[in-house]
Amino acid sequence: MAPMKSPKRLQSLIEEGLIDSVVRQLMSGKEAMVYVVRCGDETRCAKVYKEANERSFRQAVDYTENRKVKNTRQARAMAKGTKFGREASEAAWQSAEVDALYRLADAGVRVPKPYNFCDGVLLMELVTDAHGDAAPRLNDVAFTPEQARIHHATLLTEVVRMLCAGVVHGDLSEFNILLAEDGPVIIDLPQAVDAAGNNHASRMLLRDVANLRNFFGGFAPDLLRVDYGNEIWDLYQRGVLYPDTVLTGRFERKTGPVDVGGVLREIDDASAEEAARRVRMQTAR
Repeated sequence: MAPMKSPKRLQSLIEEGLIDSVVRQLMSGKEAMVYVVRCGDETRCAKVYKEANERSFRQAVDYTENRKVKNTRQARAMAKGTKFGREASEAAWQSAEVDALYRLADAGVRVPKPYNFCDGVLLMELVTDAHGDAAPRLNDVAFTPEQARIHHATLLTEVVRMLCAGVVHGDLSEFNILLAEDGPVIIDLPQAVDAAGNNHASRMLLRDVANLRNFFGGFAPDLLRVDYGNEIWDLYQRGVLYPDTVLTGRFERKTGPVDVGGVLREIDDASAEEAARRVRMQTAR
């Protein structure tokens, strides 16, 4: 396949010698465009982040809470929403995925290997299937009940490994997991949150795990009866969660006063997630 004309945002990477040519556009997502590129003898992918005013995904305060910035001037500008502040927010948003990707790759989590980040472009491994083609997303694949159980178990292990590295994905679903030749690979991490520093981390972890359960439960209905999310978070809070922890899928809830506000937030989250899921399904068709 002849290389396509290089998009403007990738030109600086070509000039710097980080990539040699652009093969084709792979996908256009809510926060970025992804291209297949050639780097010497290797085929990789380049994620080009969209400008804030072009993205459909908003930097919700739940995700950006307690994110570190370089200095207090940046923090004040970001809070005021000045032009400099908006640029700082954009840089922090993009670097969140880069930081999380390197952190998780170092922890052995199944994520694409990152190579470089330059001018708002993340250069990383191209995840491929058995034929060497770009791997499909889970939502584009049908599974037998046994395959669903195996992939569900694999991804729970990855969620635990992420949490042990101090990271919660925050938007994990069948739409941002690729099925590589050797199993699922987790992608799209700009909304990743610090597990210890974000007050919403537990709610996001429970939602991530519930999304996995609901998707794979469509192929293996027995999975719909398990409760790994609460079990995982409880072990994490008690400081006894490790990458090799054996999970049971059962959790005994302690009786006590009901957090009505928390329940209502979970209901709102579920409604928003279902609405977003329908939009993504329509877009995927």
